[in-house]
Amino acid sequence: MKIAIVHDELMRRGGAEQVVLCFHRAFPEAPIYTLAYQPDATYPEFKDCEVHTSWYNKVIKNEKLMKALFFPVGLVAMQQLDVTGYDVVLMSSTYCAKYVKLSPHTIVINYCHTPFRLAWYPESYAEYLNAKGIKKWAYDFVINTLQKIDLKAAKRTNFFITNAQEVALRIKDKYQFKGEVPVIKPSANIDNFYVSNDVKDYFLVVCRLEFYKKADLVVKAFNELGLPLIVVGKGSKEEELKAMAKSNITFKKGISAEELGKLYAECKALVFPQEEDYGITPLEAASSGRPVIAYGKGGVWETMIPYKDNEKEATALFFEEQTVESLKAAILKFNTLNFDSQFIRNHTEKFRSEIFIENIKNYVLSKVK
Repeated sequence: MKIAIVHDELMRRGGAEQVVLCFHRAFPEAPIYTLAYQPDATYPEFKDCEVHTSWYNKVIKNEKLMKALFFPVGLVAMQQLDVTGYDVVLMSSTYCAKYVKLSPHTIVINYCHTPFRLAWYPESYAEYLNAKGIKKWAYDFVINTLQKIDLKAAKRTNFFITNAQEVALRIKDKYQFKGEVPVIKPSANIDNFYVSNDVKDYFLVVCRLEFYKKADLVVKAFNELGLPLIVVGKGSKEEELKAMAKSNITFKKGISAEELGKLYAECKALVFPQEEDYGITPLEAASSGRPVIAYGKGGVWETMIPYKDNEKEATALFFEEQTVESLKAAILKFNTLNFDSQFIRNHTEKFRSEIFIENIKNYVLSKVK
């Protein structure tokens, strides 16, 4: 069986990129095809992989430029990326992995993290929400075009897999897929994290600093509460958030894996204000024995055990509304509870990488017999 792996782009460190590394471990001989790859911008393990990029990689050198020129330059580049001659193509897709050039006989297995957010959920972006006049018309033109391209490409998929039941419903809806969409839950590298006996007073946020991640909600809440907060990440909203934040809030980016592990292990809790399709950071916090204060929608229902009446058998405290007041109330409630670090850590054992890798490998092999 000749197999290839395709991923949107390798320009960042996130949950989707961790999934691709697991694909590589499941099928170590499979080359990885991607729109663009900057070794220092993503996980160092990719340096040991055979990575093929589109010609777009020669044009762009950072994530900001990659996004700015994606329509139409990057889109065309991905459509021209030649992944023909394979029996199986295993995709990790949020937006453009499905656009590559394929052989007619190839079995396409698409691990879809979510349908293309810009095409199908443009309201996730502040730029779209705030656009008016000609700018709004231009956005709508791009979105309508992307929907047609994205749907056509998605229809080449033989088998979809995803990370959560909610996303499976989205795939059936947006991509008009009639088959089953099994859920194979992604893993957390739990051995990279540890439980510490030296928990400090600060709360922690780890995310890309983009509009839909809702880090502004946390900054506003902690501005009012005056409690210590550390925000780890970078993105287009970075300067705006820093300008908004008071002196009790610290920002970090470009830190080592060791420093991130220490921040997780010693925080009071991870604050997770966004609605994610799945979300790896709550599992990373739990792997460190630390509870999560999370907006109670989306993927956290797949990974966390919410507090009801016994914090000793819970991993997270959910808040119900994406508002400053709802988050503040949850933080104040959290400070009255005493979670069990070892229970939280033990909960993550079912999310080990080895389990995910074996499940992916078995699924792919079952489709080529």
